[in-house]
Amino acid sequence: MTCAIAARLPDGRLHLQQGPIDLIIEAFGAAAEVERAYAQAIGRFGDVLPGLVGELPALRQPVSEAYPPLRGPVARRMAEAVWPHRAVYITPMAAVAGAVADEVLAALVLGRTLDKAYVNDGGDIAIHLAPGQQLRAGIVADLQAPQLSGFATLHHDRPVRGIATSGRGGRSFSLGIADSATVLAATAAAADAAATLIANAVNVDTPSVRRQPAREIDPDSDLGDIPVTVAVGELSPVLVAEALDRGLLEARRLRLCGLIDSAALSLQGQWRIDAGGRALADMRTG
Repeated sequence: MTCAIAARLPDGRLHLQQGPIDLIIEAFGAAAEVERAYAQAIGRFGDVLPGLVGELPALRQPVSEAYPPLRGPVARRMAEAVWPHRAVYITPMAAVAGAVADEVLAALVLGRTLDKAYVNDGGDIAIHLAPGQQLRAGIVADLQAPQLSGFATLHHDRPVRGIATSGRGGRSFSLGIADSATVLAATAAAADAAATLIANAVNVDTPSVRRQPAREIDPDSDLGDIPVTVAVGELSPVLVAEALDRGLLEARRLRLCGLIDSAALSLQGQWRIDAGGRALADMRTG
């Protein structure tokens, strides 16, 4: 296993990396408090990947009627995030990036007085906001050509403390064809799991979509023989709308169940936004 690396970026942000985990961290507040917070994050980070590797076989198993008997704090966050979705095929790995961000953020802010802070794990972001604070988060429309397409403004007095984006072209396989599905939720882990399911739901049957069993691409994939999307050709506007509407229905269902706050979906230049009158009411795209 590779060693954990901690470095400061030219702009002062903290960069933590080990194996597939790559975090960008920024805290705002008094300089001494920020430095202590960064030291706490560094101290916690070294144990994150070894803890996950030790439970990897269990983390790759789909959640069923029995609650996953996981031990480590990050693994438990993953289980908590996917448990509400156990009626469909989902493994704790669907929440791994968000759960790592949540765990490192918890270490970062423990006992510290910070105005705001975030831990960004490849686009899955855990957020801390003190009273009266807000944070503007960018929204990316296409994970294969990541550029800022809009933003959402998060406020302390709203329940959102996590953002995650899933879709075709991201770090994980997708069953759907979304260019991106960005979700705002109470935690990054919850947002991560929900974004996976919403991105999967953005789908349509057409010869323009090519799929392949996940195991043929990655023998260790937690998706096994389930077909995942490997290529999407140009779709008619009607098919794009149909696919996005399916994802929107899933987003709305999860919101009405109290599992997410808001969602923004993108496919080939079209958008669907389920704001629910809350956090993404401040979203701007284009």
